[in-house]
Amino acid sequence: MNVGERSEQSSSGETGQPRNLGEVRSRAEAEEEARKIRRLQVMISMVMSVISQDPNLTVEEAAEMAANAKRAALAMFPDKELAYDILYKPRLQRLMNERFRLQ
Repeated sequence: MNVGERSEQSSSGETGQPRNLGEVRSRAEAEEEARKIRRLQVMISMVMSVISQDPNLTVEEAAEMAANAKRAALAMFPDKELAYDILYKPRLQRLMNERFRLQ
């Protein structure tokens, strides 16, 4: 390995250290987005668990829970309504149909 190769490796961040402030910000933003995604997944999972398992839950209460979940998801990800409608809305609708014999 010559000197030029060594300097390229050390400047490429192979040590795992960020090269500049922009890289630190983008890494922090990626970590924050990953946390928000995980939080959304847990929230949807909890809503689905309650809808499927609470014997005293009415269809109106379940619909309100689903609407509140959508509001919370859009508060976390404001421009992602289409993604919500593709990923989570069908799951919640299917669960509501099965649980309350809708359609």
